[in-house]
This record gives sequence, structure tokens and C-alpha cells, in this order.
Amino acid sequence: MDYDDPLFPPTATGRPPALERRRRREVLACASGVSFMIMLDANIVAVSLPTIASRLHSAFSGVEWVVSAYILAFVACLMPAGAFADRFGRRRMLVAGLSLFSAASVLCGLAPSILALNLGRALQGVGAALQLSSALAVLGHEFQGAERARAFAIWGVVIGAAATSGPIVGGLITSTFGWPWAFLINAPIGALLIALARRSVTESRDPLHARLDLPGALTLALSLCALSAGVIQGGSGGFGSHTVIGLLSAGALLLAAFVAIEAREARPMVDLRLFRNPAFVGASIAMLAYAASAYVMATWLPLYLQAAFFPDPARTGLALLPFSVPLLLGPYAGAALARRLSGRGTLATGLAVVALGDGFTAAVAPYENYLLVALGMAVLGTGAGLLNGETARVSMQTVPVQRAGMASGLASTFRFVGLLAGLTGLGAVLVSGIGVHLTQWSAQLPAPGRLAIRDIAHHAAAGGLADWLAARVPDRALAPWLGAAREGFIAAFARLMAVAAAVAAGSAVLVFVLLRRVARPTV
Repeated sequence: MDYDDPLFPPTATGRPPALERRRRREVLACASGVSFMIMLDANIVAVSLPTIASRLHSAFSGVEWVVSAYILAFVACLMPAGAFADRFGRRRMLVAGLSLFSAASVLCGLAPSILALNLGRALQGVGAALQLSSALAVLGHEFQGAERARAFAIWGVVIGAAATSGPIVGGLITSTFGWPWAFLINAPIGALLIALARRSVTESRDPLHARLDLPGALTLALSLCALSAGVIQGGSGGFGSHTVIGLLSAGALLLAAFVAIEAREARPMVDLRLFRNPAFVGASIAMLAYAASAYVMATWLPLYLQAAFFPDPARTGLALLPFSVPLLLGPYAGAALARRLSGRGTLATGLAVVALGDGFTAAVAPYENYLLVALGMAVLGTGAGLLNGETARVSMQTVPVQRAGMASGLASTFRFVGLLAGLTGLGAVLVSGIGVHLTQWSAQLPAPGRLAIRDIAHHAAAGGLADWLAARVPDRALAPWLGAAREGFIAAFARLMAVAAAVAAGSAVLVFVLLRRVARPTV
């Protein structure tokens, strides 16, 4: 018997209504499943990082690249991927992205070294950009009007569920099956989604909007790579080395070249005139600060929790719930707050809550009281949840309707650039803090042989110090150095959180000033 379905009304495709409704449900399931897999993978990997560092004997710089290589590839390919989908077909690019992501996940799971793992992570980032851009384009093509809003609401709930369950699933997988399965689990999920895409998604293109700004995309990608490599290398060997200065200088020059290229492009990837609008600049700062001081904590908090409380990854995943649950529920509170406050009020409030959560966690972290840390994580997660959806909404509100697509792409790019800055910048704070602590206490510790304190600090930051150090120092020196490194990590983590709090607080002031022209939203 036929029936009415307000979310999936039949369309004029020639199929029986019941079959058409089923197909459209499968399209939504496929597009949501793509985003679920990407988000789940990110959260699983975050919990697995200390185990990866230990098993692959990696220093902190290598572990940073496990996350950074993925983000760099993702950011570099995100905007061009949308043009590829428009030109060559969204269904085709969706299947191609899923295939590449799944294959790269297998390569990551079988990686014999940290270098091989990071190369696989970069391929994962390319696949993620292709499949995510295509999936969102498929949703936009399939659902129109009010049903589009409902479809994206379901999509958002799925994303939130992945963010909440990811640390738990990641901890259980790592503890039960080993870290390779943090990546190998993507293969069967990817195969299922490929089959679903081939069966349910109809092909669509938009060749009028498929022009590629290859010079702009290439210079932006190279600039981000050079700047990130410079900061990571600086945290490893010091910022005064010729290599670090060269990388940072090259990154700055490439960024200037990107600006020059975009200024001359008839149809640029980024319209630089948007940055003449103070409100757009304020919304962009909010997105960067949200990612760099709140969203990035999904990577840093598991490292701290495993160092201070729960060496077992499964328990770490559960211990992250005070952060991840408010992150899931926060967007609902943010939407309610947006009905009462202007755009600047909502974003400034969210950043202020993040600053409070970061600052409180920084203050209580040295006491190693989980209940206090959980309270700080809950406040931080609440602020992050408030900002999660509102940053993109306010950013779209500051630009004309005809530039909404570009603004959306920029918002996503700013989010991941901020995440990259939070990983590299705060990572340098962590490593330097551990090194300072170990240097202060080195005179009271047994001689570590030929080991440099800098190397010990890097392995301590990665979470894999015990196995690495056990093979290099006498037994009598092992426990004292592990104890000092643990104390140094906790003290350095507190400093990291204090820096993040300062970033969030300063950005809240800037956002409040720059967004003064954004009108109060209508209800």
C-alpha cells in the first residue's frame, strides 16, 4: 500500500513511489554514512595515538604527522574536490573517494613504520575530501526546499553520533584488536557505502561551475605544507635552525603568491574582497579559534588522560564522554541561543565558554583529579558545541547569497586550518614544556647515557616513552626518568591548555568587535 512520507516525497523519476522513497532513504544513508566514517576515523585515531607511538617507536613529530598529514591533504583537496565532482559527476567522484579512502585505510593498518603510516594518512585525506564534497553535493542535488533542511538535520545528528561514539569505539578497538584495526575497520564500511552509492545515487553534474583554480589550489597546499612542517620541525629541533627558517619563509612566500594569484583570477577559488568585510573577518576568526582552542582538544585530551589516569585506550574513550557528549548536544543549545542573541553575541559567548573550560582544565590538570578535569572538559565541550554549528551559520550570514558557496568552502577550510594550527602550535608548547621540566630535574636523575633530553621529551609527548626508553637506559634509571617525564607532560599540558584559553579569550574580544554589524537573526 502506498503512503505519504513528508521527508521523502516521491519525485518524477518514473519509479513506483515506494521504490523511489526507498532509494532516497538510501541516498541519505549513504551521504550520512560517508561523513560518519570520516568523523569516526578521526576520533578513533585520536585515542590510538599513544599506542601507535609506542608500537612504531615514533617521536612526537611523527605522531603529529599522523594527524597533520591527513588534515593537510584534506584541506588542500577540499575546494578543488567540489569542482571535480561538478565536472566529472558527483556519483563517480563519491565512489572514487570512497575507494581511495578505504584502500588508504588498509595501507595505514598494514604500515610497518611511522613514515608509511603518514603517507597512507595523506592518501586518506585526499579520499576524504573527494567523498565528503561529493556526498554534500549529492544531498544538495537530491533534496530541495524544506526536505533539504530535514535531510541535513539528520546528517548532522549522524555526525554528532560519530563524534560521541568515536573515542569509545576507538578505545575498545585499540585495546581488543590492536591499533591497526583503527584503520582497517574503514574497509568493510567503505565497501558497504560503495555498494549503496552504486545502487541508489543518480549521477549529476554542474559543468558551468566546475572550473578549477589549479594555481591557487597548488600554492595554498604548498604554503600550508611548508608552514606546518616548519612549526613541527621547530618544535622538534628548535626554531633557530636554517631548515625551520627556510620552511617558514617558503610558506610565507607561497601564501603571498596565493594571494597574488587569487587577486588576478577572473573566477578565483577565494574572492579576497570578502576580507574587506569586518563581519566576515570576525566570523572567520571565530572559526579558526574554535578549531584551534576547542575542536583540537579531541586530539590533546586523550594524550593527557592516558598519561595521567587511564593507560588503557578503552577507559580513555569512556573518560572522554564529559567532553564529547556536550559537543553533541551543544548545537541544540546554540540554535536556541541564536534566537535571543545576535551573531556576535552567540560566537563571543561560545568562545568565552571555551576559554573558561580551557582555563579551568589548565588550573586543575596538575592536581590529577579526574572529577575536576571532567568538569573542565564538560565546560569546554559545551562551548565547542555552541560554536560547532553557529560558526558556519554566522559566516554565511555575513556574505551575499550569491557568494554562499564560496563562503561555505572557506568556512570548512578555516576550520581545518585552525585545527592544523592547534596541532602544530600547541604541540610545540607541549614539547618545549616537557623539555624545560626535564632539564630542571636532570641533575637529580640518573645519567641517561647518550640520550638527549630533547629526544626524551619528544617521545614523552607522543605517549610512547616507556618502550623506547627501556631499550636505551639501565633499569635503575628507567623509573626515575619515566616519573619525571610524566610530571613534565602534565605540567606542559597545563601550559598548553592555558595558551588555548588565551587564544579563545582574545578571539572572543575580536569577534565581539568585528561582528558588530551582523544583524540580529529573525525567528
